[in-house]
Amino acid sequence: MNEVVWYRSLYWRTALGAFACLTGLLLAQAALFLWLAGRTDRPVLSQSPPRVLRLVSLDLTTALESDPSLDIAAYVRDQLTRVPWRIFVVLPDGRVAKNREFDLPDASIQNARNALNDETPPGGRPFERLRSRIARVRVDGRVVAVVGLAPGEGPLDPIVREYGPPLVTAGLGLLVAGALGMALFVFGPARRRLRVLQLAAEALGSGAPAPPAPETGGDEVAALAHSFNRMAADLDARVRDLKESDRLRRQLLADVSHELMTPLTSIRGYLETLSIPNAVPDAATRDRYVQIVSSETERLESIVGDLLDLARLEGGGIALHRETVPVAWLFDRVAERHDAALRERGVELTREVAPDAQEVDGDARRLEQVLQNLVANASRHTPTGGRITLTSRLADGRVVVAVTDTGTGIAPEHLPFVFDRFYKADAARAQEGTPGSGLGLSIVKAIVEAHGGRVTASSPSGSGARFEVVLGTVPLTGTRG
Repeated sequence: MNEVVWYRSLYWRTALGAFACLTGLLLAQAALFLWLAGRTDRPVLSQSPPRVLRLVSLDLTTALESDPSLDIAAYVRDQLTRVPWRIFVVLPDGRVAKNREFDLPDASIQNARNALNDETPPGGRPFERLRSRIARVRVDGRVVAVVGLAPGEGPLDPIVREYGPPLVTAGLGLLVAGALGMALFVFGPARRRLRVLQLAAEALGSGAPAPPAPETGGDEVAALAHSFNRMAADLDARVRDLKESDRLRRQLLADVSHELMTPLTSIRGYLETLSIPNAVPDAATRDRYVQIVSSETERLESIVGDLLDLARLEGGGIALHRETVPVAWLFDRVAERHDAALRERGVELTREVAPDAQEVDGDARRLEQVLQNLVANASRHTPTGGRITLTSRLADGRVVVAVTDTGTGIAPEHLPFVFDRFYKADAARAQEGTPGSGLGLSIVKAIVEAHGGRVTASSPSGSGARFEVVLGTVPLTGTRG
């Protein structure tokens, strides 16, 4: 499985991207604030409200001393507009001048007028208590105006009004840029690869061949793509296996039908002949026909029995009773069954057991069935005067039991298929009158593989056929004598 590289992980890329975006936003806003503060010509931003009032009143005093006929209202509107504080000025004639437009309560105006006249209204508060919000403008010892701050004007309000709009605008711009950067560089590549993975999944779901999803990136998407590709490959392999299984099933049905049809047709033909009155005039012919029907019936029973046996073996329905089995005992059992028939045909059966390969581990009855089938197959393909040899030897710690005949051998193009059901390499090679069912070697392979071994076939040119069975040598329960 593809390992996720931590610095390419979507989790870390998202976290680091968000951290970089926020850090960049804060640094950019701090730099912008310092730049704005450095280029500003408004030193009153850093002053407290009482000091601002004193500075403004001093400015007005200086201006009036320079020009006694100065229009204070116009001066406030023109010269104090750049002051970020919300300032109002009450004149002796009752007028109120503001450096910008804002709402001013009547109580604030009245307090300024009282300060202008140095009066304390009934229930009001003395002017001294309003010095943090109001300052007088004196010229030649005479109060000519009162400067005041709008109610609710805090120390940070001017800074917010001065720097708030550009910082907010810059912050929103940086957030949008950061979001776009995250979308393009963090989530964009993952989204494109997820889209490809989505299309591959849709193709797989529709039954079409799914293109492999890209596994590059080293992140969670790459790991998901790797898992998807592996799943798609597994599904494709299972589909191929199912198709092959269906093909084999159809082929098996066709082969079984063909193999069963031959003896059934023969039986039916002879029975119909026997059922016709006077069709068989003499008893000898009738007995021969009955013998043929009986032989074909036995052949039919053998095919059905082999099919059932093979089905149980391949389906795991047969339990093996494993024990230590002497190889000589297996060879003796084979000789007892085939020796007379082989001697009658002039075929010699020889046996040779190596000293270090005298025992095998397995089910005695099933291993005997393996050798009986192999020797029966060799007998069908060995001509008169030939020889069948049974040998055992030790190779790589395992016992190799071989059955060799001196027949005409097996053509190279047939060797890969000799263990298939109903496969007959060369029917003409078999001895006349000894046809096989085509299942013996398939049963041999199933039994040997159930023992954890393997069986192979070879045929050196002009030297007949050789079948080797590789089995284990570890004894389990006891030795059969």
